[in-house]
Parts: sequence; C-alpha cells; structure tokens
Amino acid sequence: MLREVMGAIKRVVSYPLSVVFYLFFGLTLVIFHPLQWLGVTLSGAGAHRGVVNIMNLCLLRCLHILGVVISFENKHKLPKNRSLIIVSNHQSMFDVPLISWYLHKYKPKFISKIELGTGIPSISFNLRNGGHALIDRKNPKQSIPVVSKFGKFIANNNFSAVIFPEGTRSRNGEPKEFAHTGLKIMFKNAPNALVVPVTINNSWKLVRFGNFPMGVGIHLTLEVQKPLEIGKLPIDELLNTVENRIVSTIKI
Repeated sequence: MLREVMGAIKRVVSYPLSVVFYLFFGLTLVIFHPLQWLGVTLSGAGAHRGVVNIMNLCLLRCLHILGVVISFENKHKLPKNRSLIIVSNHQSMFDVPLISWYLHKYKPKFISKIELGTGIPSISFNLRNGGHALIDRKNPKQSIPVVSKFGKFIANNNFSAVIFPEGTRSRNGEPKEFAHTGLKIMFKNAPNALVVPVTINNSWKLVRFGNFPMGVGIHLTLEVQKPLEIGKLPIDELLNTVENRIVSTIKI
C-alpha cells in the first residue's frame, strides 16, 4: 500500500518537474549549438570536443531536477593511448551523455542512425562534425562501408568507438538480442583496439511513461566491465563473452 501511495505521489510530482527539466534541457541544446560551431570554426576538433564534453555534463545535471542520482563504477584501468571499442546495452537517449561524460577522457565516438544527423540542435551538429558514424540501418550497402571506415578512423586516431548492438532501445530494461555484424566489422578494421563492455542500468525508467512525464527519483548506474583483447579468443566466443558480461549485470 505504501509503495502504491509513493508511486502515485511521484507520478503527480513528475509533471511539474518534467516541465522544468525540458526547459533546461532544451536551453542547453540551444546554447551549445553556436558554441560548438565556434569551437569547430575557430579552434578545430579539440575545442569542439571540449565544448561537447561540457554540454554532456550539463545535460546530465539537468537530470538532477528530476531527483536523479548517477553512479559510475570502473575497477579497470583503461589505456588513454589506445583505441577502445565500447559496447553497451541501450535503454534511453540519456545513455549517450552518460557514456560521453564519464568516459570522455577516451574520446568516445558513436555509431548512430542517420536520421539523427539533422534537425536536433547541438546533437545533430555534433554527430555531423564530431567524427561519429551515421548509418542507414535499412541499407547495408551504405552502413557496412561507413562502419568499416569508422573502424579505421578510430584505430588511426586512438579514439573510442561506442556501439549499442541491440540497435533500438529496450523499453523495459530487458536486453534485446545483440546484433553482431557491426562488432565484427569493427574488430576487423580496428584489430588492436581493446573491447570494453559497459552496463547501463535504470535509464529506461526515465522514459517508462514515454517522453512526458519523465521518471523521477531514479538511480542511474554505468558500470565498466572487464575489457577483452581482440584476437585472444575465437570471434564468436569473444562476441558471446562481451554480451554475457553486459547482460549478466543488467538489473531489472
């Protein structure tokens, strides 16, 4: 009974808090759009990356309006002078700033669907100008060459690639089947990269009611699992190990 009452109170409170959240969230995107343009135009990729890092921190701070608490756990020392392939489960759009900020020192670049490359202040600009890969998931003739080129780009610059192999977000936290094609292409084109499984928990609860109202009082967690070397395991065993390390630490 008490749980039901608390749930009802949270639902009522979530409406005004969501309005305030979206106000600050939208302002952040609008403000950082021209700042990104200035970074790219005046100082290049390094300055742009710095602006994007601050933007992602601000986007996460907006979540505090909703009473969200964020925990980051990494018991493993990741190299800064080596490319990483970060593989994560996917629960909401907030997974992107979560990974972007807490792993920003490793210069993460994302594989994203091509539709996000236009129409969204700050986000679309960053996807087009920040070294990310935009793919048409329905068109292998476009996506496979783009992912191959992306893998070589990551390897040549010691950047990190972020892949959500579920493809689409889980609406209830339950992991979807991992698609392995993109990972295989990345492994082939960045064979010296370190594979880093990452588990995100509870971000789906932010949008459990849709985009409005937002969930409140949620504890988001990002946990880095033990990294794996490409080439030390048969490819199928490597893929299964990565998936198992992520899936086994998802809490529903």
